[in-house]
Amino acid sequence: MNATLLQPPLSPFQRATTTNSPEPRDQKLLSLLRDRKTEEAWLAYSHSTHLPNPTCLSRLVSQLSYQNTLSSLTRAQSIVTRLRNERQLHRLDANCLGLLAVSATKANHTLYAASLLRSMLRSGYLPHVKAWTAVVACLASSPDRGDGPAEALQLFRSVTRRLRRLPDPAMAAASRPDTAAVNAALNACANLGDPRAFLQVFDEMPQFNVAPDALSYNTMIKLCCRIGRKDLLVFVLERVLQLEIPFCVTTLQSLVSAYVEFGDLETAEKLVQAMREERRDICRVLKECSNLEYSSGNESSDDDDDDDDDDDDDNDCIFEKLLPNLVDQSGNEVEPPLLPKGYAPNTRTYTTLMKGYMNAGRVSDTVRMLEAMRRLDDKGSQPDHVSYTTVVSALVKVGAMDRARQVLAEMTRIGVPANLITYNVLLKGYCKQLQIDKARELLKEMVDDAGIQPDVVSYNILIDGCILVDDSAGALSFFNEMRARGIAPTKISYTTLMKAFAYSGQPKLAHRVFNEMDSDPRVKVDLIAWNMLVEGYCRLGLVEEAKKVVQKMKESGFHPDVGTYGSLANGIALARKPGEALLLWNEVKERCEVGKEGGKSDSSVPPLKPDGALLDTIADICVRAAFFRKALEIVACMEENGIPPNKTKFTRIYVEMHSRMFTSKHASRARQDRRVERKRAAEAFKFWLGLPNSYYDGSEWRLEPMEGYGNTSDSV
Repeated sequence: MNATLLQPPLSPFQRATTTNSPEPRDQKLLSLLRDRKTEEAWLAYSHSTHLPNPTCLSRLVSQLSYQNTLSSLTRAQSIVTRLRNERQLHRLDANCLGLLAVSATKANHTLYAASLLRSMLRSGYLPHVKAWTAVVACLASSPDRGDGPAEALQLFRSVTRRLRRLPDPAMAAASRPDTAAVNAALNACANLGDPRAFLQVFDEMPQFNVAPDALSYNTMIKLCCRIGRKDLLVFVLERVLQLEIPFCVTTLQSLVSAYVEFGDLETAEKLVQAMREERRDICRVLKECSNLEYSSGNESSDDDDDDDDDDDDDNDCIFEKLLPNLVDQSGNEVEPPLLPKGYAPNTRTYTTLMKGYMNAGRVSDTVRMLEAMRRLDDKGSQPDHVSYTTVVSALVKVGAMDRARQVLAEMTRIGVPANLITYNVLLKGYCKQLQIDKARELLKEMVDDAGIQPDVVSYNILIDGCILVDDSAGALSFFNEMRARGIAPTKISYTTLMKAFAYSGQPKLAHRVFNEMDSDPRVKVDLIAWNMLVEGYCRLGLVEEAKKVVQKMKESGFHPDVGTYGSLANGIALARKPGEALLLWNEVKERCEVGKEGGKSDSSVPPLKPDGALLDTIADICVRAAFFRKALEIVACMEENGIPPNKTKFTRIYVEMHSRMFTSKHASRARQDRRVERKRAAEAFKFWLGLPNSYYDGSEWRLEPMEGYGNTSDSV
C-alpha cells in the first residue's frame, strides 16, 4: 500500500521517515522486522529504553496491523498512543497508519479507524484508497451506530475534497476513489434515505473516471426502499439494461428483496416465477404488476396525486436525473428492454422469498418452500444454512421452539451445519419466552458441541433476556463473561446493561455503566444511553438527580426528546412535585413551538413532536394539583396534535379531588385575587369536561390547595 502526501517537500512526516537512517542501537530491531519476526521485534521494542527511529516504528506498526489479531491490534494502538502522548506521531508513515485503520475496521473498532484517518488528513496525508474505503464501507453499513452512514459520507467527502485541492491529480493516484469507494458512499446515502446526497455522489463519479456498475444500481434499489418508492424499482432495472452494464443476477435478487421489504409478495412471486421460466422480459412483467404502461409521456410515479408534497416533488426531480428513462422524450411508444439472457433463481432468490413469507407470518409457506427447494435437481437452488435458519426464525417467531430445535437437529443430520446466526435466533426465542435456563444450555451446546463461539450479539440477546425476568445480576454476569472472552461491548451492550440496572431500581450502577461507556473509545454515547440514565433515576422519583443528567446531556450537545421528557414526567408524578411539572411543560411547550410560524426559531434546538403518553402524564399531574389553566393548555396541545384527551379520567379526578374545595373568608386580598383567577380556570376546565359550571348555572366553586402537594400556584 503506497502512501500519498499532499505536500511531499514540506511534510515533517516524510522527512522523519526518509532522512533518518537507523541508529546502531536500532539495528537489532530493524533486523528482526526485516526477517518478519514480529513477536521478537515487539519484545525488543517493549524492553527498549529509548524510542526507536521512524523506520522501525512504522514497520513494527505495519506488521502488527497485518497480523489482524486482537492482541496485535492492541499492541499497534499502544505504539500510536505513546507517540501521540509524546507528540511524536510524525514518526509513523502513512502506509502503517492505513494498515492500522484497516486492521481496526476488521476488528470492529470502526470509531478508532475513522479517527485515525481524520488525523492523517489533518497531518497532510491522504490514505490509500483501500484503507479509507474499508472504513467508509464499515461505517456505511454499521448496524450498531445510527450515525455511522452519516460519518461514512463525511469521511468520503473529506478525502475527495482534499483530492480536488491538489494541483496535480497524479500526486494522489493511490488515494483516488474507485468504484468500490463510490459504492460505499452510495450505500451510506441509501441507508440514510437521502436521495439528494445520493445524486451528489453519483454525479461526482466522472470526476474520478469511475462509472457506475451493477452494484451502484443495486444500491439505488435499496434507496428506493428506504424512501418508499416501489414504483421506481422497474425503472432502475430498465436503466441498467439501457446502459448495457454487465448484468448480474444479483440485480434481480435485489429486486426480489425489495418487493419482499415492501410486503408485495405477489410481485415477488411473479418475479421468481418469471426467472424460473427464464424469461427475458422481466421489465414487462414488473410493469404489468404495477399497472404501468409503455407509452410516451407516461408518468412513472404512483404518487402523482401528492404533487403538493414538496419532498415528493423534490425526489421526483432527483430521480429524473438519476433515471432519465422515467420520462420518455421520444414521443413514441417504447418496447421494454430485454435481459441479455434468462436467469434462473438460485438459493439466495428462494431464501429471500422465504423471508417474505416469514415476515408475513406464513409459517406453513416458509416450510413448504424449504421442502420444494430440497426436491430441486439444480444444486445451485438447494437450501443452505441461510434457508434453514429462515425456517428456524419463522418457527421461533410463533413460539414453536420445539419444532425449531428439530430443524436444528435436521441440519446436523443432513450435513448443513448451523452457524452463529442460527443459534442467536434460537437464543432470542428462548429469552422471549422467559426460558433463560434453556438459553444458557443452548449457549453451552453451541460452544461445546458445535464449536461455535458466541459473539456480541449473542450476549446482547442474553443480557436483554435477563431484563425480561428481572435478573440484573444475571445481566451483569453475561456482560462480564462477554468481556472475559475478549468480546468488545457495543453501544447496545452498554445501554442494555444500563436498562437492566435502571429497571431494577439501581440507577447508580446504571450511571457507572454509562461512565464506562463514555470512556470506551470504540463506542459513542448517544441519546438512548442518556435517556436510559434519566429513566433509572426517574423510576425512583429522584427528579433532581435526573435533572442534573439532563443538564449534562444538553451540555454534551444532545437535545431531550419525547422519551427524555416522558421519563421526567413519570418521575415528577412519582415524587409528587407538581411545580416541576409546570417547569417541564413550559420547556415542552417551547420545543413544540420551534419552527412554527410566529413561534421561536432557534435553529440549534430541533422541534418536538409530543406523544400522548407525555402530555397525558403532565396533564394528569396538573389536574391533580388544581393547575387548571395549564391543564387546559396541555389538552389543547393534545387536540392540536391529533391526540384525544381522556376526558373520562380527568372528570373522575376532578370529582374525586376538587368538588369540595373552599376558600377561607379571612384570606388576604391578594390571596383572594389569586384564587379568583384559579377559580376562573377551574370553571373553564369544568366547562371543557362538561361538568356543571358557572358558564351554565352560575354555581360557585371554591378552590383550596390540595393536601400533600404544597404550593399549588398555577404559575412558576
